[in-house]
Amino acid sequence: MIRFENVSVTYEGAEPTLRDLSLTVPEGELVLLVGPSGVGKSTLLGAVSGLVPHFTGGTLTGRVTVDGRDTRTHPPRELADVVGTVGQDPSAHFVTDTVEDELAYGMESLGLAPGVMRRRVEETLDLLGLAELRDRPIATLSGGQRQRVAIGSVLTPHPKVLVLDEPTSALDPSAAEDVLAVLQRLVHDLGTTVLLAEHRLERVVQYADRVLMLPEGVLGSPAEIMALSPVHPPVVGLGRLAGWEPLPLSVRDARRRAGGLKERLAGRVPEGAAPAPAPPVDGGPRPRPSGGGKEWGGLPFLRRRPRPAAAPAASPLVLTERLGVRRGRVEALRAVDLRVRAGETIALMGRNGAGKSTLLSTLVGMIAPTSGSVLVGGRTPHGTSPRELIRQVGLVPQEPRDLLYADTVGAECAAADGDAGAAPGTCRALVSELLPGVADDTHPRDLSEGQRLALALAVVLTGRPPLLLLDEPTRGLDYAAKARLVTHLRALAADGHAIVLATHDVELAAELAHRVVIIADGEVVADGPTAEVVVSSPAFSPQVAKILAPQPWLTVEQVEGALL
Repeated sequence: MIRFENVSVTYEGAEPTLRDLSLTVPEGELVLLVGPSGVGKSTLLGAVSGLVPHFTGGTLTGRVTVDGRDTRTHPPRELADVVGTVGQDPSAHFVTDTVEDELAYGMESLGLAPGVMRRRVEETLDLLGLAELRDRPIATLSGGQRQRVAIGSVLTPHPKVLVLDEPTSALDPSAAEDVLAVLQRLVHDLGTTVLLAEHRLERVVQYADRVLMLPEGVLGSPAEIMALSPVHPPVVGLGRLAGWEPLPLSVRDARRRAGGLKERLAGRVPEGAAPAPAPPVDGGPRPRPSGGGKEWGGLPFLRRRPRPAAAPAASPLVLTERLGVRRGRVEALRAVDLRVRAGETIALMGRNGAGKSTLLSTLVGMIAPTSGSVLVGGRTPHGTSPRELIRQVGLVPQEPRDLLYADTVGAECAAADGDAGAAPGTCRALVSELLPGVADDTHPRDLSEGQRLALALAVVLTGRPPLLLLDEPTRGLDYAAKARLVTHLRALAADGHAIVLATHDVELAAELAHRVVIIADGEVVADGPTAEVVVSSPAFSPQVAKILAPQPWLTVEQVEGALL
């Protein structure tokens, strides 16, 4: 179905992104692309869809054929009936205003009959859990909801080949499982060929028929590649640490072999978990009166009563009381009580559209509350001038390009140093820490999505604001880049900075957060220590916790520390 013959891709003024790549992908296989950020995964996918080089520019040598069509002589419009593509940025994919229209657009372009279109739209709405959103304007959707719509819009024309770049990066765990189950069904039942690049390997590696490791260009079975790859999920890391052969690819496989490891760990206490700051004088976040609980991930979360405090503490850096926000006809937040103190790292979690990004936008003053109150550093964010507020709080949004406006990485860094009043070179040093090997004269649009995110993080971190807000901060980051980010954020928290991050990355929450706050339908339904909250539901329990339950281990790092 797909054939690469000695393919190289080179962009002007740069080393080849792909070099002499040859491979064959037969019909009806799901092939997973793995490798660090910036090694050419998106370029390879673009070569299949024809976007490389017809849209991106650069020079392609060798030959790429899809269903017998040479992509050098067939531009993307002549491949549209064969290849469906979803890139890293779902917003760049949309051409209509509402969900239902977007799902139908590709079929209209191919001239399908109205009856066929109607049936496929309904099927896709149900498959991806979009039925309640069918009439919603796309501009009002959350990032994860937009990603599901983008995936649905390429499923409805029933292409022979699906090319997906980070398709679950903005999805909550349950939604990601739903999407991957749909892809697996297409592969097994319809013979669809799927090429998928994804950094969150813990979600997808067990679904792959084969794995392509870049930049080496090695293609093999998932077990073969995971034994070699420097990029691997926690279940593989735990298998390597324990010496399991063959390496497990799923939690189920690992649990079957974990008996001996559990015996070695019995009676030990995890080390290296994020230590919580001193408890607040009132025992922490105050739950609202409730007659029960809400459900998330199939299990109820009941609001906890505050524990007696051990010692007084400073006033909270963030204080919201009965905070409510309405966005059009949607009640995005309802009676949210939240307290965040200096040195505390909090992970906001919940399904797509729950209100996490709305809460962050309210804390930074982009949205005014419709009820209740919000204070950040003693100020009302929406009533404070941006120039004054920026000294207190910094936000890295889901779309990093919203913060990037200069023509080069060097210019972005120079501007960030000037805006923050930092010493020249401060931002550049952060970029080098988070994103090694990127030249100053690189244009931000030539970076991968993960690299752009790292640059936006460096720009905001340069100002070292007392409160740092991060919206999906690991989207598009490989494991090595995520580890560097975790190290830096831990250092900031140790210096007294408060960090609030909205994330679907359960592994990040396990590594970094002191507390996890679960939001469902705009309400806080759980708020407590990470180790207590994340293991209460299969939806966001990290892989190590699932494998070693009921023992209290969350990360491979903790297990490794205990075994030394």
